[in-house]
Parts: sequence; structure tokens; C-alpha cells
Amino acid sequence: MKRRMSPVVLLALVFGWFSTAQAVEYRDVNRTASQISFTYKQLGQRVYGTFSDFEGALTFDTQKPEAGHALLKIQLASIDAGSPDANDELQRASWFDTATYPVGVYESTGVTPLGDNHFKISGNLTIKGTTRPVDVDVVLKEQSGIGVFDGELILKRGDFKIGEGEWAGNSVVSDDINIKFKMVAPQR
Repeated sequence: MKRRMSPVVLLALVFGWFSTAQAVEYRDVNRTASQISFTYKQLGQRVYGTFSDFEGALTFDTQKPEAGHALLKIQLASIDAGSPDANDELQRASWFDTATYPVGVYESTGVTPLGDNHFKISGNLTIKGTTRPVDVDVVLKEQSGIGVFDGELILKRGDFKIGEGEWAGNSVVSDDINIKFKMVAPQR
């Protein structure tokens, strides 16, 4: 004989389950635990670099990811491209022009959940006075009350006038710069 569950018991189970589902909110990027790195090709060789000075602000609720917001400000003079000569060159007007444009900024305009803790963050990236829309694929890894947001994107140097004049194009330095980041934020 089949037993049917009463509607009252069914509703109690459903509402009980939903009330125990916990929203997790992350705020305030931990700069020390976070990192921004990049790779590119120069004369056919892969080169690795980092930015050491940046600050981030994050508001992200796992139950309402669409309402999330991220702001990242990078001090472009903090670049380390592997040598003092390269770092000095990248400060010049044909590259980042850090005397005029010291900060690169990414600010999100929307978050789209893709399932399984994957998200597409849409936003605007501003470098050297040029702003372009940029989508970033991000994976959230939750570890002991800490959210680790791993993301990656391809930046086209030419879109932001990074490496002008003799440095334009792909002949010496690749136009594609692969940027990876890890933003770490505590649970609130």
C-alpha cells in the first residue's frame, strides 16, 4: 500500500529545507592573500608578470549573485614584468603612461550565474583613459568561511593603446595578454 504525504508535512519539509539553506555573503578583498598575474609572448617566448599594488571592493551574496558588485583598482606602476628595464619601459607614454594614468580600474555592471559556482561578471575596464566593456569568467571556491574568486581574461593591448608606435601589433610583443586573478574575501 502506497502512503501519500500530507500537504502540510510536504510544505513543512520544503519550507524547513529553504530556511536552513544559508546565504553566504563575501565582502572586502584581502589584498595580502589576493593576486593579479599575466602572461604574454615577447619574441615568441612566454613572459610572466604581476601587479603588486591593488585594492578591491566586493559585495557578493551566493543566494543573490545577480546583485553582486566588484571594483578593482590597480596601481599600474606596481608592474613586475621580470626585469627592472622592462618595468621602467612599461611606465612610459607608449605603454601605460603611468605619469598621466596611474590607475587601471575594473568595475562590474552585472553578474550572471552559470551554475556550479561559475559566474560571468560583466563590467568596464579603464586603462590609459580608454574604457571598454569586459566580461570575466569567474569560479568561486568556498574554503572555511573564505571565498576565493578565480578569474581569467584576455586583454587586447591595442584596445587600450598599450604598446604604441614601434611596439604596436604582434611582431615583438603579443597583442593578447592573458590576465589571471585570485581575489580572496572573508565571509560576512
